[in-house]
Amino acid sequence: MLRDLKEWRDARRIEALGVTAADWQSALGDWAVYLRYPAAERERLQQLALHLLLHKRLQGVGELQLTDSMRLRIAGMAAVPVLNLGLEWYDRWKTVLVYDGPFVAEHEWHDEFGIVHAERRALSGETMQSGPVVLSWQDVEHAGGVDAANVVLHELAHTLDMRWDGANGAPPLHADMDAVQWKTEFPAAWDYLQDLHERGAPLPLDEYALEDPAEFFAVLSETFFEQPQRLYDALPGVYRQLQAFYRQSPLERG
Repeated sequence: MLRDLKEWRDARRIEALGVTAADWQSALGDWAVYLRYPAAERERLQQLALHLLLHKRLQGVGELQLTDSMRLRIAGMAAVPVLNLGLEWYDRWKTVLVYDGPFVAEHEWHDEFGIVHAERRALSGETMQSGPVVLSWQDVEHAGGVDAANVVLHELAHTLDMRWDGANGAPPLHADMDAVQWKTEFPAAWDYLQDLHERGAPLPLDEYALEDPAEFFAVLSETFFEQPQRLYDALPGVYRQLQAFYRQSPLERG
């Protein structure tokens, strides 16, 4: 009864938003990942994105005022990883903060002697375990280029990774997945790419993937959706593991 009431209220609120086909085209019409979805899946993606807008807070930082089109773009991209998983996979965070461009974040880290160091870095995105998700609008706006970079997919992949025991490149797997296979394919792919990098050979994906296992999973997830053929050609075993995890087959969409 309560669930039915919630669904009814959500439907009314989504209807009140008055989002049109032209609005979706304006927000996502330049994004190849969105355009590759068949019409029925694209409609499901739109509905999921609208539900996300109802239950998450998207907020500009500083003088940045988010327009409806900007919100639709962020929500539409954020809905892709959980299209066949459900929004409950995002239940650990509530807020998306959006800067106009790259932002400076300060982090502390301990060296091998236990000494604490402070480091300031310019970032295009950042995610904390319980939120918020932080994005650079400049990077959202230009997502999906030839380098397969997509800050929204990247940061949302981190949130999925963090659902278990922190950002370590090992998200909670589905019951029908083989954990041994996952633990075989990903380290083998890491070693293969590390070897290429050390030899100065071209890498099939962004070298930022080799920063640590968490970034490895996030960059692989970006590439899985943005350039699936590129990932499959380089790391077919990893592609199949991500296919099973996300329950999607982007390569089949062309």
